[in-house]
Amino acid sequence: MLTDFGRIFIFFIVGAIFTAGGLMTSWLFRPKRYYPQKLSTYECGEEPIGDSRVKINVRFYVVALIFVVFEVEVLFIFPWALIFQKVGMFAYLEMLFFLLILIVGYAYVWAKGDLDWDKPIPVIPQLSKLLNNKS
Repeated sequence: MLTDFGRIFIFFIVGAIFTAGGLMTSWLFRPKRYYPQKLSTYECGEEPIGDSRVKINVRFYVVALIFVVFEVEVLFIFPWALIFQKVGMFAYLEMLFFLLILIVGYAYVWAKGDLDWDKPIPVIPQLSKLLNNKS
């Protein structure tokens, strides 16, 4: 008679055999035609130019994190909106408090300037400055 742990052990053994069998089957039947382009770093046909460790502006990560925060907000608001009439006034006030926290966070990020991108200031030549510099 098997105990519960014995059944779990048999389940893991069957899972390992199933996984190993799948890997062995794919190894046996896959095409083995190696050529230089296939073994290159990039299969798109383009040669890499420069170093692959390029410094990426941290603003991309900040915007991505802010996007994730507001996506999580939608994940919380959508189920709440579906049962809004059933949950009553307490849940309504909780959601208002939750939205207030998010709005304060959004205002902080905006005031800190994390949502602003560096935009070059256009230099417009003025005739008076050009005439004064040439004299």
